[in-house]
Amino acid sequence: MKTKWTVATVLALITLSYSAARADIKNVILILSDDHRYDYMGFMEESPDFLETPALDRMAKEGVHFKNMFVSTSLCSPSRASILTGQYMHRHKVVDNQNPVPRGTQLFPQLLQKEGISTAYVGKWHMGHEDDHPRPGFDHWVSFKGQGTYFDPTLNINGEHREFKGYNADILTEQAIDWLKKRPSRPFYLQVGFKAVHYPFAPPKRHDKRYEKEEIRYPVTAALTERNYQTQSKWMRERRYGIHGIDHMEAGPLDNDPVPDFKEWVRNYAETVHAMDENIGRLLKHLDESGLSRETLVIYTSDNGFELGEHGFYDKRDAFEESIRVPLIAWAPGNLEPATVSKLVQNIDIAPTMLELFGLANPEESRMDGKSFAPLMHGREIPWREHILYEYHWEWNFPAVPTTLAIRGQRYKYIYYHGIWDRNGFYDLKTDPDERHNLIDIPHFSEKIAPMREQLFRELRASGGLNLPIREPKGVQFYDRKLRR
Repeated sequence: MKTKWTVATVLALITLSYSAARADIKNVILILSDDHRYDYMGFMEESPDFLETPALDRMAKEGVHFKNMFVSTSLCSPSRASILTGQYMHRHKVVDNQNPVPRGTQLFPQLLQKEGISTAYVGKWHMGHEDDHPRPGFDHWVSFKGQGTYFDPTLNINGEHREFKGYNADILTEQAIDWLKKRPSRPFYLQVGFKAVHYPFAPPKRHDKRYEKEEIRYPVTAALTERNYQTQSKWMRERRYGIHGIDHMEAGPLDNDPVPDFKEWVRNYAETVHAMDENIGRLLKHLDESGLSRETLVIYTSDNGFELGEHGFYDKRDAFEESIRVPLIAWAPGNLEPATVSKLVQNIDIAPTMLELFGLANPEESRMDGKSFAPLMHGREIPWREHILYEYHWEWNFPAVPTTLAIRGQRYKYIYYHGIWDRNGFYDLKTDPDERHNLIDIPHFSEKIAPMREQLFRELRASGGLNLPIREPKGVQFYDRKLRR
């Protein structure tokens, strides 16, 4: 007798299969790095040949690699707040690296905690620059103030400060593994926030000069040529000589630091990535040896990317690919089929994904802008976005980059610079992946530019994204320093 398959039956079986796949994932570990761009992983075709990242390579080989992962704001604190709230920067109001999360903001770990899930945070928090006290939503807390230090950090462990000797990433990994060994016997969520690979890059002594003999090539857009700047916005060329420009190369405004060797500096970045990967490997090894890998999902991503000379910059903040595009890998041996996903995902999608993975509803009052990518992780085809939105608000202490709003599709990107008399940006990422040629003034593309611009402002207007908050300056301003010299 021939079985008759109805649409309802097929959908029910798919749902049952998806639920069964999720059933073995009881725990989630989110590993969040800093300033790690999407292409500095050994398995990536664009990666330097010499870069060694065996742990991330393993995760990508055995898990799901989302090759088009983007942040909604390429800056530490705003991006971290978007990860924890599922909201755009204009909603959660963390618009710079100095201000804390506003009181009353709901973070997804609070929802997990209410349901009896054990929650722990280990590492860099950096929302409230000089504040390391335990935050809501976490049963266990290990962190430090602001950016912290690469060596000999002082950690706040559940409200008590302890000084440590050694390399930051090594110590944080030990803290995370120690908690895993002592954790309560119930489902858990652990977030590990590495300081690495934040500027200024500093590998541990065991990896210092590991790549000193490797060849470093300048990005094609780093050269100060008419070809690179003829069609670009004027502020880009000017930024080369200011903060975060490679013709300035200083960590702070007018500090007169010695100008580092550019190639050595890039090697330091790679060495710091390698050291972080080494510690990710230590976490994976513990999961394997303890048996936790059979029921734990590990997700790796970064709060923003980082330019290593592209367009003459060493920073993030702007809307170019090296700045806004970051890694995203999901690893759960036996529970995920190896795959590569090309859909456009964002940091705002992490919070709703976590809720779905733990079987929790997304409350209406959370007002999350993102959507769960859990179905994509399990190979399901679902309706998905065709573009992502990006926003960055001008900062008084780093004034070289204007307020930037952007919309990025699978092929084209439109960038709007607010408040300056300059040209905007439009790039064909298929024919020009380096974003070397700004097509904004080419008549042929006007029929593509206009709809993208309208879409950008329509969506921002609908969600309150055109109400740009202004923050009071703190400390001595950049222009004040310049005038006092």
